[in-house]
Formats: sequence, C-alpha cells, structure tokens
Amino acid sequence: MERDEGRGRVAVVTGGAGGIGQATAQVLAERGWRVVIADIDAQACQDAAAAIGARAAPFDVTDEAATRTAFAEIEADVGPIEALFANAGLIQPGGRPEDSPLAEFDRIMAVNLRGVYVSCVCAGALMVRRGRGGIVITGSVTATRSAPLHAYAPSKAAVVHMAACLAAEWGRAGVRVNAVSPGYVATPPILANIESGKRDLRLIVGGSALGRMVESAEVGRTVAFLLSDDASAITGINLPVDAGWLAGSHLTTYGGVREASGA
Repeated sequence: MERDEGRGRVAVVTGGAGGIGQATAQVLAERGWRVVIADIDAQACQDAAAAIGARAAPFDVTDEAATRTAFAEIEADVGPIEALFANAGLIQPGGRPEDSPLAEFDRIMAVNLRGVYVSCVCAGALMVRRGRGGIVITGSVTATRSAPLHAYAPSKAAVVHMAACLAAEWGRAGVRVNAVSPGYVATPPILANIESGKRDLRLIVGGSALGRMVESAEVGRTVAFLLSDDASAITGINLPVDAGWLAGSHLTTYGGVREASGA
C-alpha cells in the first residue's frame, strides 16, 4: 500500500535522471510527494519524470541564475518547495593525484560542492521565508574514510559538513538539513566497472557487515524518511547507508568480517 507521507507537498530531486536520484524520486512519488526531477541532461530528465508521473526541470546546478529561475518557476507552476534532495554530483575514477588534471578537480568541486551549495541556498531561502522545509544532501562514506578519489572524497566531506552548518543556521526558521552517505551502491556505473573487471566485487562486499552492496532504493527510502514528519526532530546529522561498510571495513586487520555462524 502506498504511504502518504508527502501529502501532495513538492519535493525537488537534483541529479534525478538516474541512479540514486531517480530511485529516490520514485520512492517520494510513491509516498505522496509531488516530485520535480531536475538534471542537466534535459532528455534524460524528461524521460525519468515521465516514467513516474513527475515534473521535469532541466537545469545546471552550477549556474546560480538558472537554479534560482528554475526554483521560482517550480514554485509558480507546481507549488511551494517543501523538500530538496540535493543529489546532483559527478563521480571520479580512482588514481594518483599527480596524474589527475587540475581541471578535473575543479569540475568535480564545481558540481559536487558549489552546485550543492547553490541548490541548498536557493531552495533554503524560499523555505526560510515560509518557516518550514527539509533538505537532504548526498554525501558518501568517502567523506570520512580515505580513498584514491582526491576530488570526489573531499567534495563529499565538505557537503556533509555543509549540512551541519546549514542545519544550525536555519533550524530556528523551521528548516531541517541532513546528509546521507551511501556506501557502495549498485548503480549502473559501478556495476559496469565490476563487469569489466575494473572493480572487484569480492573486495567491495568483503568489508561490509551485511556482505552485500546497497540498492539505490534503500538510499531513497532513507532520504524519504529524513524528509518526512517522522524525522521532525532530526537535523544536522550524516546518516550512512552503507550495508555496514564503515563498521566492517577496518576488520581486515583481524581477518575480515566473520561469516555467519549458528543454525
């Protein structure tokens, strides 16, 4: 049975045309939100929105003027924005920092950090004026662990801290801000890397307490919870959704996560 947590309220999902964003948009729609999918890829944005009966709003999150205009148009055409999932971001192949062009660093920071900030401020300003709203930012387990992702990981550490800063700033105005930090999620890019042999599935799941990857919809359900009234007293947190990777990955020095025992 569908839940009516959203009660017809408007939720915007940036980076919503694929992966975690698309899965989250679907979960929110199923739970009664009026969803607007935003993405820089206009055609993919339209297709993803049509698939779930949502609205499409293609724009570039790094463009402040375009973002402000898009949010104003959403409010005029759909209704007041009460939820934002600031999810738009770029991934990065692992490698040595000295081998990575500085242009790649700048591009990732422009989207993953500046773009998230622009989205949050543009939506947050509207929420603050009304005295209500919720924002969830996509972080990563690499925000708190080292990784050969020398632009991506720092960008995610920054937005996790950003969530806490904005939560403290806007809390008295009735706006909650949290972060979710996915672990290894079974999205098309990572599955393609596993299939091609660029990534080893055994190593990915070996450090996970649950012994598996995360599904995109599992992240989506967590985002939906944080945006719902059930989480009305939760703000300023970073919630890992990682199948226990943070809990289990350090156990390699003790022989790894133990297999199940008992019956």
